[in-house]
Amino acid sequence: MVTSAILPANEVERIAAVRRYEILDTPPDGTFDRIAALAAALFDVPIGIVSIVDTDRIWFKAHHGVDVTQIDRDPGLCASAILGSGPWIVGDAPNDPRALANPLVAGEFGLRFYAGVPLTTHDGFNLGTLCVLDHAPRRVTEQQSHALSELAAVVVHELELRLDARRAVAAAEHRLREAEALAQALQASLLPPALPEIPYLRLAARYHPASRLQVGGDFYDTFPIDDRSWGFAIGDVCGKGPTAAARTSSARYGLRAAAIPQSAPSAVLQVVNQALLPSDAETHASLEGSFVTAVFAVVEPGPDRTVVRLAVAGHPLPIVLTAEGEVTTVGVPGTLLGVLRDTVATDVTVELAPGDTLVLFTDGVLDSGHPTRLGTEGLRQILRECKGLSPDDLVDRVHDVVAPAQRDDIAVLAIAAHPWPR
Repeated sequence: MVTSAILPANEVERIAAVRRYEILDTPPDGTFDRIAALAAALFDVPIGIVSIVDTDRIWFKAHHGVDVTQIDRDPGLCASAILGSGPWIVGDAPNDPRALANPLVAGEFGLRFYAGVPLTTHDGFNLGTLCVLDHAPRRVTEQQSHALSELAAVVVHELELRLDARRAVAAAEHRLREAEALAQALQASLLPPALPEIPYLRLAARYHPASRLQVGGDFYDTFPIDDRSWGFAIGDVCGKGPTAAARTSSARYGLRAAAIPQSAPSAVLQVVNQALLPSDAETHASLEGSFVTAVFAVVEPGPDRTVVRLAVAGHPLPIVLTAEGEVTTVGVPGTLLGVLRDTVATDVTVELAPGDTLVLFTDGVLDSGHPTRLGTEGLRQILRECKGLSPDDLVDRVHDVVAPAQRDDIAVLAIAAHPWPR
């Protein structure tokens, strides 16, 4: 057996080229089968083979007229043929000293005729041969020899095409993984790393982008405002990608900044609206059609009741699920952010008794679902069925319903009043 440990340097390089093309032991391929058959027909012989010479074997990528898929390399006619640069022809094997000891010649196969042309790569390595065989002696014309060389060049061209295709696929997969990692990293930067532990509250959130390759426009956030109250926000930026990500970041951190000096949620939304408005014609052109919807809530938790003051800017209205299983839509619709100079938002106060849950969500929840879009009433029915569930189980239930037929980014934030500090 020939092994790489004793191969000369040039043969080691040739074997490396064979490995580079990743052709060994691949399934049958109609293109190579047709070339082998065409070569046999060209010489009017029964056998045509596309062979690849490995370290210890000669493997047949295509084998017209014979059922054998590989033979030992030493001694082998193809192994000899790859040592040259042109056709290697044995017209009458039993009378040719180069071939008379070959098992195919001396054995019961009775080989008499062999004509092979090396499969030479663009960088000069002979991977194997295109060869034709017969049980009778033959002469080869110059025209046949030239045609066999041309067909061998076609084999190499097909191998190159497959190699280029594999490289293109690998490069595309690499770019896809990089894009996915970048999108996930950017998306993570637009969401809180973890929900805080807040006395008298239990929190849960789920976010699922519509695409792993694009940054979604949905966001949620929670942060302390003072020693008694917390800010909660959920929103949706029109669009996808870097522009939407920039708007999402502006909206999220704008809400945080505006919540400190402003006491009313509607006033917070008005400040953010001003920050999101285009500042000049060029910016306006780049942001045309881009808007933000949001709900902002100031939550004051307590042992007997949790007071929520909220305002809505063009966003789906929140829903309260009571401990008894009743559902109520809360809030007043308002205008979109980043479109008009003066936004309209109405402050609404909601009291949560222990066990009640305020559910904030984006319109991707309403627009998704199977077999039809869930819609507001569909979500209300799901929430009715969530009576007694923890916030984690509730957001999981909503996610499990809409995610299989997701049409847009999905964000759900559940805020449950709890009778004792966590």
